[in-house]
Amino acid sequence: MQKKMELCFCFYLSFAVLLLQFSCSESIQEAKSGSADIIIGGLFPIHESVNAMGQCNRFSVGRLAQSLMMVHAIEQINQKKELGDIKLGYHILDSCADVTTALKNSLHFMQLNKSSNTDEKQQLSPPVKAVIGDYYSEISIAVTRQLNLEEIPQISYGSTSGFLSDKTRFPSFLRTVPQDDHQAHAIIEILMEHNWNWVGIVATDSEYGRYAVERLQHHAASHDICFAYIHFLPEFLVDKDLKESIGETVKSIVENKNVSVIVSFAKPDHMMYIFNNVLRHQRGKKKIWIASDNWSQSVSCLNTTRWSLRDVGTVFGMTLKSGNTSRFERFLRNIDKNPDMYQNNSFLTAYLSMTDDHVSGSNMSRQIQRLIHMTYPYAVFSIELAVNAIAQAVKNLCNNNRTCASQLKPRQLRDALGSTEFSIDGKKYSFNKDCDVDSGYDIILWRYTSPRTVDMNYKVAHYDIQQEKLMFDPNIESLFHQTKGVSSVCSRCNPGEWKIRQQGQPVCCFECKKCPENHYSNVTDALLCLQCDNTTHYSEEGSQSCTVKETVFLEWKDIYHIVLLASAALGVVLTLVVGIIFLASWNTPVVRSSVGPIALLLLFSILLTFGSVVIFGGKPNDWQCKTRQVLFGLSFTLSVSCILVKSFKIILAFEFDPVIQDRLDKLYKPYLIIPFCMLGQVVICTVWLVYMPPIPMKAYNIPNTVVLKCNERLFPAFGAMLAYIGLLAIICFIIAFKGRKLPQSYNEAKFITFSMLIYLIAWIIFGPVYKNITGRYHSAIEMTVILISAYGILFCLFLTKCYIILCRRSENTTKSFRADVTKFAMGKDSILDKKWPKDSSGIFNEGLSLESLPSPEPLNPVEDRRESINSIMKPSYDDPLQDSQPSLLDYNP
Repeated sequence: MQKKMELCFCFYLSFAVLLLQFSCSESIQEAKSGSADIIIGGLFPIHESVNAMGQCNRFSVGRLAQSLMMVHAIEQINQKKELGDIKLGYHILDSCADVTTALKNSLHFMQLNKSSNTDEKQQLSPPVKAVIGDYYSEISIAVTRQLNLEEIPQISYGSTSGFLSDKTRFPSFLRTVPQDDHQAHAIIEILMEHNWNWVGIVATDSEYGRYAVERLQHHAASHDICFAYIHFLPEFLVDKDLKESIGETVKSIVENKNVSVIVSFAKPDHMMYIFNNVLRHQRGKKKIWIASDNWSQSVSCLNTTRWSLRDVGTVFGMTLKSGNTSRFERFLRNIDKNPDMYQNNSFLTAYLSMTDDHVSGSNMSRQIQRLIHMTYPYAVFSIELAVNAIAQAVKNLCNNNRTCASQLKPRQLRDALGSTEFSIDGKKYSFNKDCDVDSGYDIILWRYTSPRTVDMNYKVAHYDIQQEKLMFDPNIESLFHQTKGVSSVCSRCNPGEWKIRQQGQPVCCFECKKCPENHYSNVTDALLCLQCDNTTHYSEEGSQSCTVKETVFLEWKDIYHIVLLASAALGVVLTLVVGIIFLASWNTPVVRSSVGPIALLLLFSILLTFGSVVIFGGKPNDWQCKTRQVLFGLSFTLSVSCILVKSFKIILAFEFDPVIQDRLDKLYKPYLIIPFCMLGQVVICTVWLVYMPPIPMKAYNIPNTVVLKCNERLFPAFGAMLAYIGLLAIICFIIAFKGRKLPQSYNEAKFITFSMLIYLIAWIIFGPVYKNITGRYHSAIEMTVILISAYGILFCLFLTKCYIILCRRSENTTKSFRADVTKFAMGKDSILDKKWPKDSSGIFNEGLSLESLPSPEPLNPVEDRRESINSIMKPSYDDPLQDSQPSLLDYNP
């Protein structure tokens, strides 16, 4: 009994399945042409989904229009008799955007062969020689595997998945559109054009979506573009997880504040759900959307009764190459005039019969107008290209032979398509090695026309696959760049900063650090700061560019230079005044005690020293650099040499030891000492100028400036010059220091000591200061020290004498000088014992005046001076101001 029940159950189950298949086959919607020599199959997603019961729903006017594009293209070829007597036909079925439905319906392309002929062995190939469709990649991947069982070629007008380029797995698949790798690259170009590197991705969880995202990630990695989130949505709208996936996607879009750009490879229905949910949130509005060709021109994505394009933001769309729609629009209008011509098209008949009770008969035109409105230019081009490719291949194979066409095998047609060259509007096309047509992409911009309408056909650019770059129309480029102010980055380093990668963070997320001094960056997100040319440019910390260094030198208008020049000019004037005073008072004791000729030579050297200061300023040139140090060195050497002679003269005049005095007399040759001292400096300066003379140069080691200066180059020679003067100054200092207690009227030793001390201290300080000071005032340091040295000699050796000459004339007399000498001599016991008169008690007698001393015969002032104090005091020339007694004032070297 149980076995009988099982048999009955199996029978009824089998009967139900057969009944279902029969009913389905009877109720299937399709579009067929009349009799034809070659039938071309068509598979279009005229319905966009299936319900839980497996029934097709969500009728798509746009997809119906695409199926009619195939009809129109075939009829055009037949009407023009491009194939001669060979007539093309069509058999169009609905895939309902569902893989299962598509596989079931595409079986009709294969099973019609068996139903049309009772002798299956004699029928070697099915009547459908090729199939055009489907639009979706996941459907084409499944269908082409099935069609390949009978080697039927399939030409898709919209399946762009890169997987289909694998000819080992899909040998019968061709397409008139480029694969998604090119679309991904075009999207990367858009992102790079706007510097968007922190982007969100939404895609359908399908072969198409997975491949597109993988290629987008591949190209993004080489351009430092990162993805904040990637969400895959279930392919089927009836999936129970769809609502949750939509919610997670909307949450990511709303919460990622730095993500302003979302790239979507989703289906139109998915985008409708996303927009309906994300636009409820204020943060979800006014984003930048980059639409793949999957939904870029689908009006069903946006519910314009609830939202407007201004709520969405900006939408860039990737569309396939556009074609001429005018011929197809005329075809649609002809349908409106004679709809009975296509009664065999159940899709069109059902669409045209959609009327409302309250609408008049004019509704027919309204339906056709809607078809025209839903005509996508890219679909016109791709479908027409597919039909033309099949027609040209048939023509090449059969050469207008109907018998050949009826016996043509699908494999022959498939093999011929790969090498066929076909054309549209005079332009030729062909399939590449992957059986794709690299026609490129158009980039469109959704434009707001009214709250309830959106223009989805406004082209702003074209992506050239061969050149791999965006091509802009100059007239509309500004519109494409309207979003350049929108930022979509994880981190942004402004110009003047460089980015430091953070471990564990995406490459687009980094820390920004200011460029150090003398470095700059002039672009955002710089990997490194560029170094300025330190010789000519500089930059502060965090600079965006290098600044040209200011070229500086001690200019004539510089206030410090003016002060130094004024000081030098004052020194020259004072020196000349002192010279005039000395010449006017030439025969006075003060001038005679200063060794008059030597004093004038000393004044001349000081004049030269003040003059040398002038050539230390201004813009350096070759002659100036060679002259300034040499002039100063020789002039100041002459000054110190004169002072050395004066020091010797004072010590020699008051040295009372006959032995020492005799030795000093032999050494004391003033007009030989001065040239000899000068000779040493001349040798040093000559070697310097001949071997490596000073030259003008630019100093680049100064921040922010280039300093024009003289480069002494041979610093040992410069040091030797100063050291030589210093050696003479030290000798003067020692000799003068020894005579610091001589008579007040003759005591230049104190002032020589002080002037040499000023010189030595000034130049000792000068060394390290000159070495460390940089900039325009480098030369001013030496100018200052020279002025100090010159003024030290001028003031110490001549100011007091001029004061006596001009203001204390009573002290500028022979009597005053003799009294000073007498006072000095009274303090010298040895001299008093030998040379000066004493009374009987042995004490010096003040009553014994110098007049009582005997006056010997005239002697040579130097050689005979040691004989007695009287001979030393004997006058050497007549002086009306001098009395009859001898005096040391008469001594001249």
